[in-house]
Amino acid sequence: MRGKKQIKPNSLLIDDVDGYSKIDQYNKKIVMSCANSYSNIIAQIGENVKREGLLKTPERAAKAIQFLTHGYDINPEEILRSAMFTEKYSQMVIVKDIELYSLCEHHMLPFFGKAHIAYIPNGRIVGLSKIPRVVDAFSRRLQVQERLTNEIRDCIQSTLTPLGVAVVIEAQHLCMQMRGVQKQNSVTTTSAFTGEFENDKTRSEFISLIKTYTR
Repeated sequence: MRGKKQIKPNSLLIDDVDGYSKIDQYNKKIVMSCANSYSNIIAQIGENVKREGLLKTPERAAKAIQFLTHGYDINPEEILRSAMFTEKYSQMVIVKDIELYSLCEHHMLPFFGKAHIAYIPNGRIVGLSKIPRVVDAFSRRLQVQERLTNEIRDCIQSTLTPLGVAVVIEAQHLCMQMRGVQKQNSVTTTSAFTGEFENDKTRSEFISLIKTYTR
């Protein structure tokens, strides 16, 4: 099958379109090891791991953590290279409101929100669906929002070599909402720019466009 992703022995691939195959299969050794760890954690907090509602919880949690971190087995640059095309278009291309879900590496609690990404082509464009896939590849890892923003920017810049890249991420962090400071309405915004987007006029146009049409 053309474009089929090479599967690593310990990998979990969830995609099923655009040349990627869906695999509903988890690494059994990892599941067993993680499930044992989750059983110990549940017991340590004072719960009965043998009661009906928790019997399968360790296994479910083990599979969930594999799913939530499967980005480690995906190469974001390969995603972009799989759909690059020569094109003379040289104006701003924006993909907005890209949903993202990740795990904070400090407490392993979710943070979630949306990414707004733009680039200015320099002779090459990329299939629009590939940009959200790059976001997923980096966000499905243990992350901090600041690094996630930079990784997305750098991947697009180094692979497409456009005239500039802009990334803005707005996210809510459960490590701030459920614990610690417990501020439920707080939103964290991060941004990263290269090339033409370091110019005030170009950056302002981008910010204006994502504000105008953001849901």
